[in-house]
Amino acid sequence: MVERTSHRAAPEHTHPDDVPVPTALAALADPVRITLVRELAGSPVWTRSCGSFDVPVGKAALSHHFAVLRGAGLVEQRDEGPKRVNRLRREEFDARFPGLLALVLRED
Repeated sequence: MVERTSHRAAPEHTHPDDVPVPTALAALADPVRITLVRELAGSPVWTRSCGSFDVPVGKAALSHHFAVLRGAGLVEQRDEGPKRVNRLRREEFDARFPGLLALVLRED
């Protein structure tokens, strides 16, 4: 009997310095992605797994939303055992787009 192990490819990350303004704005234009960013901003670094967010989308759509956030330089992910955990790249993103995250995170 052959034992099978699943190996996920490590996610690719875009540094915020390489992100054009329209890409950053598009990533932050979706309500689900805003929810993800807000929840990450209120959580300790590397404590939130992808499945821990309360958003009204399935796993495939959630993966897509995280890919968009990674592509915009907003989120960094790493695998810890069977879970993929996340951190908001707040300092790096703020350096590239000063004040943009503060506007998104502000609740009026």
